[in-house]
Amino acid sequence: MRFRHPDGTTVHLAYCTNVHPAEDLAGVRDQLARYGEPVRERLGVDRLGLGLWLARPVLDELLADRAAPGRLRAELDARGLEVVTLNGFPYRGFGGAVVKHRVYRPDWADPERLRYTLDLARVLTELLPDDARRGSVSTLPLGWRADWTPLHADLARRQLDRLAQELARLSGSTGRLLRVGFEPEPGCVVESTADAVRELADAAGPHLGVCLDGCHLAVEHEEPAAALDRLAAAGLEVVKLQASVALVADRPRSAAGRTALAPYAEPRFLHQTREPGADGLLGRDDLEQALAGADPLPGEQPWRVHFHVPLGTEPAAPLASTGPVLRETLGLLLGGPRAAVDHIEVETYTWPVLPPGREGRAPDASAETRTVGGIAEELDWTRVELQRLGLKETDS
Repeated sequence: MRFRHPDGTTVHLAYCTNVHPAEDLAGVRDQLARYGEPVRERLGVDRLGLGLWLARPVLDELLADRAAPGRLRAELDARGLEVVTLNGFPYRGFGGAVVKHRVYRPDWADPERLRYTLDLARVLTELLPDDARRGSVSTLPLGWRADWTPLHADLARRQLDRLAQELARLSGSTGRLLRVGFEPEPGCVVESTADAVRELADAAGPHLGVCLDGCHLAVEHEEPAAALDRLAAAGLEVVKLQASVALVADRPRSAAGRTALAPYAEPRFLHQTREPGADGLLGRDDLEQALAGADPLPGEQPWRVHFHVPLGTEPAAPLASTGPVLRETLGLLLGGPRAAVDHIEVETYTWPVLPPGREGRAPDASAETRTVGGIAEELDWTRVELQRLGLKETDS
């Protein structure tokens, strides 16, 4: 889906396919038929954007056969789908029974992370629509903080220099501006926009910036206006906005609050939890620890939980979402005279682990049908928000 900002910028809206991950090329192509095209048809649009997640084994298949990216591009075209952005955060195994901390490997101290990201950028140049001027790849915020040492930091700085150089060469040879956005996330070396400035400002430039995730921004209790001003002052562009919202419990110590939160403490993904304290944020690496670990959070203030809940559908009381934070962020990025981002990716990857009864409005339908309907509703919610900001939906 494409929108025209009043300044003439084309804004691309997509959804991320890490919600139904595949570890081989056949699985990725199956996603297009089972999910991508049905979502497009449900929305009633001629063209739908996908933020493809290509696991390392899928990427290897695409690179082993020179004609494979072209065939994938042709299938995208035939199904009315397009790709201007890739999600390069998970490396592989995102569909595993337990993901947790594994998603942060390899980190940016490992040469394999650089190789993977550059391979994604190369494949993206062959998937981009003919009229797309820019392509983006989102990536992890350097690494998990507990694993990070001064040696890791030094190795990562060198790799970021190499990344910028190689992206500049690839952009020059293809005539497309290719950018990588580092995605701040709770618990990582780059948790917040302040961390992004500290760790990434020296590498900022036309090819390296930030992927801003609405859920992560809210969990860190960042004020959107201050966060965006901070990035702009440091020269860090928002390469991509991931339209997502976090789970909120206003009274986590209450019996009702704890009962409502418990089903979200599931074993597959990390659900970092943050609570305001007298001296800054209090946090635990997972909701289970916050609720009942050896050192649970006090619960004296509201909790924000890194659990991507569907856009436009509030969790049942006494829980809520950070939808207002995402609306404010969209308004700041796109509601002014100039578009400050042109790639938006709906990234609710948690549909398979939502508690029973919370995964959509058709509980008797198949999981596949619920997912298609839910993603379409999220994209429609985002479409309405963009239109409210004065953007016009367009096919060109």
